[in-house]
Amino acid sequence: MAARLSSAAHYEALLAKYDTWMFDCDGVLWHGDRLIDGAIEVLDLLRSRNKKVLFVTNNATKSRKSYKGKFDTLGVEAHVDEIYGSAYAAAVYVSSVMKLPKDKKVYVIGMKGMEDELRDEGVAFLGGTDPADSTLSPFSLDAFTLDPTVGAVLCGLDTSINYTKLSKAFQYLTRNTGCAFLATNEDSTYPAGGGLLPGAGAISAPLRYALGRDPVSIGKPASTMLDCIKAKVNFDPARTIMIGDRLNTDILFGQNGGLATLLVLTGITTEAEVTGPTASSIVPDFVTQSIGDLRVLGK
Repeated sequence: MAARLSSAAHYEALLAKYDTWMFDCDGVLWHGDRLIDGAIEVLDLLRSRNKKVLFVTNNATKSRKSYKGKFDTLGVEAHVDEIYGSAYAAAVYVSSVMKLPKDKKVYVIGMKGMEDELRDEGVAFLGGTDPADSTLSPFSLDAFTLDPTVGAVLCGLDTSINYTKLSKAFQYLTRNTGCAFLATNEDSTYPAGGGLLPGAGAISAPLRYALGRDPVSIGKPASTMLDCIKAKVNFDPARTIMIGDRLNTDILFGQNGGLATLLVLTGITTEAEVTGPTASSIVPDFVTQSIGDLRVLGK
């Protein structure tokens, strides 16, 4: 059973036990463009106690550099090397794990942030924000020219998804021998300012159905994301805690990596999923209502 945190003594014990604090962002620090009450104060408190702060997000629409712009706009201190998004992890996976040959390309279903991260990793790509793929005209195989150098299809959240992009991806995955099927993450939904919207997992779902196979998923809860962080940051898993709002991504990610986990109830997961008769089999180590609860230590 998860330990419910409610007193200053509980939060003080947590600070004493963990040196590295990994945060999901949407639903934990903010909703859309609205900060969770107390988030800035808590992050400042952790830094003042010499804690290492990292931001681990499945958001694949932004590069780390552009994602930092969101932190800046909201007044949250963050440095590019503290931010780990699934677009960055996917680019590192393609370049360093898959070791995609330099004469091969990635077909992208996704947005500018993914393109930026692939470019920074020296990975050639096509698709993505290319206006030729944003057409709403009917897709025609007669007008399509297969690029034999496409060695992977990478799917992330794409708010301009259409039949043309799905059809081109399907052609590469079925006609280019050995073409890898990758997804930045498999989140079914994500919290927006006014509620929930379909997530990156919903974008790759039509291809999964058409192909009859699943992609390699790179973001949380997959260990690939943690491997990406480990390659850049020195931390002790036994003294690291993952804070998230979603059991099957954030909390499972922490558990898969041998990290402690803290669930907040300001995002996707509800109280009933933790304590109710239909509670999930994924059980966090700790639960608190909001990350702002830790403000009690600064008073």
